[in-house]
Order: sequence, then C-alpha cells, then structure tokens
Amino acid sequence: MSAHFSEFSNLWVYLAASPLLGLTATLLAYQVAYKLYEKAKFNPLANPVAIAVILLVFLLTLTHTPYKTYFNGAQFVHFLLGPATVALAIPLYQQLGKLKRDWFAFLAGALLGSAAAIVSAMCIAWLFGASVVTILSIAPKSVTMAIAMGIAEKVGGLPSLTAVLVMITGILGATMARGLLNLLKIKDESIRGFALGVSAHGIGTARAFQVSEQMGAFAGLAMGISGLLTALILPFALHLAKLT
Repeated sequence: MSAHFSEFSNLWVYLAASPLLGLTATLLAYQVAYKLYEKAKFNPLANPVAIAVILLVFLLTLTHTPYKTYFNGAQFVHFLLGPATVALAIPLYQQLGKLKRDWFAFLAGALLGSAAAIVSAMCIAWLFGASVVTILSIAPKSVTMAIAMGIAEKVGGLPSLTAVLVMITGILGATMARGLLNLLKIKDESIRGFALGVSAHGIGTARAFQVSEQMGAFAGLAMGISGLLTALILPFALHLAKLT
C-alpha cells in the first residue's frame, strides 16, 4: 500500500511541474461537476461552478499544491473568459429589435438594480457590525468577478473576500430567481433574464441560457451594463460618502 502511495506521490510531483496540470484539473473538475448537475436534473443548488471549485480546493489542499502552480495552467481557461464574454453579443444582436424599443427601460433597470444590490448589501453588513473593510468588500458583490475584484481593490476592500461573496451571490441568485420571479408573476423572458444578469452576474447568465437563448441574451446584457455602471459610479459614490 505504501509503495503504491509513494509511486502516486512521485507521479504527482512530476505532473505538478507541468502547466498542463492546472488546465487538466480544471477541465476534469468541471466535467465531474456538470455530470452531477445533470443527475440532479439541473437543480440550481447543484451548481457546477461551485462543485468544481470545491473539488479543486480539495485537490490542491490534499496534494499541498500552491495556487500559483495550479494557475500556471488554469490561466488558459481564464484567458478564454474574455472571448466567451464578447460572444454573448451574438444572441443579443438577434434581440436587437426589442433592445431598440426598450433601451431606456433596460438602462434604468440596470442602474436601479445595481444601486439596490450595493446599498442593501452594505446596509445589511453595517447592521451586523461588519468592519469598514468588509463593507467595502461586499459592495460590488453583484457584478462579475473580474470587475468586482478590481473595484474592491480600488476602494480599499479585500479582493479575495469579494471573490467569495461574488460566487455566493451568483449561486444564491441562480437558485432563488425562478421562484421569486414566478411569485412576482413576471413571465417575459427578457425581463427574467435581465433580472438574473443584474443580480447574479455570470452564474445567473449561464443559468438563463439553459432556459432560453433570449433569456440568456438579456442576462448577458444586464451583466455587462451593471458591471460598467458599478465600476464607474461606486468608487465615486463611496468617495462622496467618505468611506474611502
């Protein structure tokens, strides 16, 4: 038994030196997570992103692999997030007619939705006695992770804490949105998708695309607009409030 474990350890040390380790581990973890997601009949609680992250954290902890070593390979997947985000414009272009008719309503919805997400999160954190750093870290939690972490760093929050809060927000949003929107009797798929994009960023957008292309297109639009508005307005608003 010990001989087999020793051989495995030697093999792992050899593989860990290759950048392809992080890439392979990421793809395999997501594949396993998505299979579990399918078996759960696409229940939002079995979100494949969250499960894949848990599997990767367990693997890296078990093998004592530094995150930097892992990311040397995983950065290839990270790079593809850019083109994937830009590709969201394709299904949105197919909804151009509706976008032209209702552009002001969508813009106002993104502005009000982003403001509500920021103010409510900061107020709840303040009521529970959170520190200023924690409050600043939680403020951008409803926008996509890359933007949220950049904002957190800019305003004096902790980007690592913000990343965790962004993921939790996305998972909760994707899990609760359907029931809440049904309760509010909102049937229009463009509005349902837009609400998911504003409140649950990329994870919500992925969930919206599973329902329909139209819903996913407007979720992607909301994610982009709310991210831009938050990045432009939040640092300035916090400065005026003398929190930074």
